[in-house]
Amino acid sequence: MSYVIGISGNIARPSKTRVFVEQVARDVASAIGTGHATYDIEDFGPSVLTARRTGDLDGAARKIVEELLQATVLVVGSPTYKGSYTGLFKHFFDLLDPSLLRGKPTILLATGGGERHSLIVEHQLRPLFGFFEALTMPTAIYASDKDFVDGTLASSAILDRARQAVNEAVRAVGAEPRGVSLAA
Repeated sequence: MSYVIGISGNIARPSKTRVFVEQVARDVASAIGTGHATYDIEDFGPSVLTARRTGDLDGAARKIVEELLQATVLVVGSPTYKGSYTGLFKHFFDLLDPSLLRGKPTILLATGGGERHSLIVEHQLRPLFGFFEALTMPTAIYASDKDFVDGTLASSAILDRARQAVNEAVRAVGAEPRGVSLAA
């Protein structure tokens, strides 16, 4: 069974990053006719803080890791802190064996306060997932605070890029698209 998993590098709620990851994960799932789930780093619980390998995670966190590893498509995103992804986001991915994401279609997203951090997806996230040999989609998306209205992604340019990334993921899994809605 196919499934789409979203991972947001946020530790706070509500979160624009979570909203963005959830929206794209939902639209990929809708386009390929499957279910989806989105998790924040906070959802892994306190065991992620001291874990040195996935076996150190508590049962709930290991269940999320299993879902992630079984996912047909990943949608990953992080808010930008000091020009990069969050530390716990990186720590979580450091727990995974590098071969486990090999070839997995992955959409890269990031959010930040302004345009000066827009290259995080190319200079930080793409190399990280390249190390894992994930199949990152050509279109990665960065959204700044101005792209959201009342906590909802509202920029037509960003929504267009998200649609493009969703379509790339649909093609990567060889699914027949069922329509990509991404509300404007």
